[in-house]
Amino acid sequence: MFKKFSLEEISSQNQVKASVQRRIRQSIQEEYPGLETVLEDLLPKKSPLIVVKCPNHLTLVVVNNVPLFFCIRDGPYMPTLRLLHQYPSIMKRFQVDRGAIKFVFSGANIMCPGLTSPGGVLDEEVEAERPVAIYAEGKQHALAIGFTKMSAKDIKSINKGIGVDNMHYLNDGLWKMERLD
Repeated sequence: MFKKFSLEEISSQNQVKASVQRRIRQSIQEEYPGLETVLEDLLPKKSPLIVVKCPNHLTLVVVNNVPLFFCIRDGPYMPTLRLLHQYPSIMKRFQVDRGAIKFVFSGANIMCPGLTSPGGVLDEEVEAERPVAIYAEGKQHALAIGFTKMSAKDIKSINKGIGVDNMHYLNDGLWKMERLD
């Protein structure tokens, strides 16, 4: 998704009005209840919230020129990896085995066998079409953020094909863009 993302990809930046800002805050709060205590610091009511539109129906939520969340089409808002590294407990987590790490870093989707092998770990409660944090075996921080194609139970039972769409990973275009200046 963000493999070759840069400032040239931005088609428009708009400061949103208060009602839209409330709707975005509410959507983020419902999706990530672990952020409730720090949501006021992340998305302050007095600070302008800017929505950045990009190609492929991609929307970034930016505060103080720092991208914090993104969403594709009308899907759920997903935090950027920088935000996830600050608050690692806000998302459900999957863990891939060591063999999958290099493929995830190159932007590949996460296959079911990489999640169900001895080094992989699945959160059984995750349903289909949900955002998840992807961790690597033996590593402390998330290496990607993905969107599940099937539920964790289906990933475990079917064990074939793509289990998670890789949306944003370490060292992609969004990761390299710390600020929108």
